Amino acid sequence: MNANQPLSDALISRLEEKIPAMAKGAVNTAYINALAAGLSVMEVINGMLVETTADGLHKVIRVSKPKHKVASGGIIKVRRC
Repeated sequence: MNANQPLSDALISRLEEKIPAMAKGAVNTAYINALAAGLSVMEVINGMLVETTADGLHKVIRVSKPKHKVASGGIIKVRRC
C-alpha cells in the first residue's frame, strides 16, 4: 500500500475490524508489564473487585457494583468531567 494512495472503503473496514483484537492485545500486554514491574493490578473476577499482585496473590477488595448497565451492543453517552 502506497502512503499517498487513498484508502478504499473496503480497506478501511478491514482495518477497523482489527481494532478489537489490537486493543485486547494492548490491555493484556499492559497487565503483564505491570505485574512484571512488581506493581499490583485491580480487576473484576466473578463480580468481585480483586487486587492481583506480582507474586500471584489475589486480595478481594469488595463486591463490584456496575455503574451503568448496558446491553451488549448498547450505546452509552460519556460526558467529560
